[in-house]
Amino acid sequence: MTAAETERPVPSTFRAGVAGLLAGAAALSIGELAGALAAPRPGPVVAVANRVIDNAPTWFVDFGKAVFGLADKPALVLGTIIVSLAAAIGLGVASRRRLLPGVVGIGAFGLIGLLAIATDAQGGWGAAIPVTAAAVIAGIAALAALMRRAVPQATVTAPEHGDADEAVVTESPTDPALTRRGFFNLAGAVGASAAIATAGANVIRARSSATDARDAVRLDSRLAESELSAQISAAGTTDVASTPGITPLIVPNDQFYLIDTAVLTPQVNPANWELRIKGMVDNEISYSYQELLDRATMVEPVTLSCVSNEVGGQLVGNAVWQGVPLTELLEEAGIRPGATQIASRSVDGWSCGFPTEVAYDGRTSMVAIAMNDEPLPLRHGFPARLVVSGLYGYVSATKWVSEIELTTLEDFDGYWIPRGWSKLGPVKTQSRIDTPRTGTPVTAGAEVPIAGVAWAPHIGIERIEVQIDDDEWQEAELGESLGTNAWRQWVLRWTATEGRHLIRVRATDASGYTQTSELAPPAPSGATGWHQITVTAA
Repeated sequence: MTAAETERPVPSTFRAGVAGLLAGAAALSIGELAGALAAPRPGPVVAVANRVIDNAPTWFVDFGKAVFGLADKPALVLGTIIVSLAAAIGLGVASRRRLLPGVVGIGAFGLIGLLAIATDAQGGWGAAIPVTAAAVIAGIAALAALMRRAVPQATVTAPEHGDADEAVVTESPTDPALTRRGFFNLAGAVGASAAIATAGANVIRARSSATDARDAVRLDSRLAESELSAQISAAGTTDVASTPGITPLIVPNDQFYLIDTAVLTPQVNPANWELRIKGMVDNEISYSYQELLDRATMVEPVTLSCVSNEVGGQLVGNAVWQGVPLTELLEEAGIRPGATQIASRSVDGWSCGFPTEVAYDGRTSMVAIAMNDEPLPLRHGFPARLVVSGLYGYVSATKWVSEIELTTLEDFDGYWIPRGWSKLGPVKTQSRIDTPRTGTPVTAGAEVPIAGVAWAPHIGIERIEVQIDDDEWQEAELGESLGTNAWRQWVLRWTATEGRHLIRVRATDASGYTQTSELAPPAPSGATGWHQITVTAA
C-alpha cells in the first residue's frame, strides 16, 4: 500500500451494535403501530407470540405458568422482543463492512412476521402485507442511516516502507455529520421515535372502535327489574357478608379474575360481528349483536372457575350474567341426532367443547352479553361469551365467541385437550379461607372471624366446616344463598388461644359430597384438597 492508498473506514463494533439494536426497535415499534392502525390487527411481536402459544409444547406452557404465573403472556411478549433485539444487534455488527447482511436479516425477520400475522385469527394476508412492509422499511431505513453516521471520518494510511502494523490513523472533523456526536444524536432520535410509536400503538389499542362501540351500548337492564337485585342487596348487608377481609358476594368487573390465551385482547366491533350456529343442525343460523341484545332475558349469578386454580387460589369469581339461553338458540337451529358435543370458537381462534347433554340438564347455560349489569368488558369477552355453570372455563367459557358448532365428542377436541387436560371439565367442590391470611398475627383471647367462600356451581353448598389444629370440625355460619350456581360466603367466629395454629376448611355440597383431603394439582382435571392456613396468636 502507498501513501496515497486508503482503506474504507468501518464503524466500531459498539456503534454497529447500537445501530442494529435501534434498527430492530424501529422495525418492531412501527410494525406494532401499523398493526394498531389496521383495525386494529396484531403487529409482528404479538402475532409471533400468538404462534408460540398455539404451537408450543406442553412442557413449555407449563414452565411459563410455573415461573411467571398470570404474567406468562407479558413475559412471552417481552422474551420475543428481547430475542428480536439481540438478533438485531448481531445484524448490525455483521453489517459493519456491507449493509447487505442487515438488509437480508431484517427481511428474513419480516418474513417470519408476515407469516405469523397472515395465519393469526385476528390478522390475515390483507393486514400482514402492509404491516410487515412498514416494519421492514422502517428497520432498513434506520439501519442504513445509522450505519452511515456510525462510520468515523478516518483515513488509514500505510507507510511507504515498513510493517503495515505501523499504519497511521487520522480523523478529520471536516464533516460533523460523521462525528460521534452526529451518530448519537441520530441514535437518540431513532430511539425516541421507536418509543413514541410504541406508545402510540398502545394508546390506539386502548381506545379502539370496540371501546367506542361498547360505550354506545344501551343495555336493557333485567337485573334492576328483578327480585335478584333486592336479594343481592339484602345478602350484602348480613353479618357474614360484612366480615372484614371476606371476598364480596358479587365480584366487581375490574376485580374479576382474568385468564385466557389472548396476547392481544380481541377488538370486536359488534356492528361487524355475528354469532353463527353450524354443524350438525337442521338450519345453520346467525345472530347479530342487536338480536342477542334484544333477547337477553336470562339473568343469573354464576360462579366461574379456571381449571388452573390451585387449592385456595384466586382464579374464581362470582358475577351476575345476562344473556340469551343457549338451548333457546340451539332449538332454533335444530340439533340433529348424534350431535354429542357443543363446540365453540373465539374470534382469535381459541376453541373448546362440552357434551350436548350438559346444556339440557337444567343448569344455567347462556350466550352472555352483560356482566354485573353492564355490557361485557372487552377483557371479559365483549360483545358476547358463553357462560355454563358447573364447568371449568377451558371446556365452556369461550370469550369473544364467534361460532357454535354441533359435532361429536370423537370428532372435535378443544384447544386444551391435546395439551393433556381432561376432555370433561366439571368444577370440583371447593372452599377457601379469605381471612385471616397465613402468617397474620392475631390477639390471643380476642374473637377472630375465620371467613371465606365456597362453591359447587350447579349443585350448591350445603355445609362448611372448619378445623383448628387437631380439634373437632366446627360448622361455620353460611351467608345468604343466591342459588345453586353462585358461591356462598361463610364465617366461623373463633376465640383465639395463644400459640401457633393450623386452620383448615372443607365444604359439603348439596349432593352430600364432602371435599377430599387428598391433594392433587390442577392438571389434568382440577385441584383437590383442603385449604389451610397458619396463624399465631400472642
